[in-house]
Amino acid sequence: MELLIYLDVCCLNRPFDDQTQERIRLEAEAVMLILNRCQNSQWHLIGSEAIDVELRRTPDGERKRQMSAWAALALTKINVTELIKSRTIELTNLGFKAFDASHIGCAEVANADVFLTTDDRMLRLAARHSGMLQVRVENPLRWVLEVINDRR
Repeated sequence: MELLIYLDVCCLNRPFDDQTQERIRLEAEAVMLILNRCQNSQWHLIGSEAIDVELRRTPDGERKRQMSAWAALALTKINVTELIKSRTIELTNLGFKAFDASHIGCAEVANADVFLTTDDRMLRLAARHSGMLQVRVENPLRWVLEVINDRR
């Protein structure tokens, strides 16, 4: 079964965060496992114009180059359409930040199995409004552990 996965830019940033914190290190490992499975064609990474725009705002350097390389693993790229722009407005009215709302809209249009983020605020908001979202929003570590345990 090929899983369709949308990683937000927080996930792409996680391997560069302070790895001395256990939670951050484990989330980084989960993100790297996901990217590895996407690179090996076990899972399908979804990219988007919203990710590209956010990555362009990242200061130049090794971090930006590496995150762009990971984003380039996406086999599908969603362009931000009027439908996604309209959905972004709906989601910002629920309290999501503009980029987060745009990412969710892109993941919904792509029919992603899961939208992954390490942003706790976004995770809490998504849980509160899960009935109004057309994609499951999860933390990458929790999701990877669930997927691995389900496949035993």
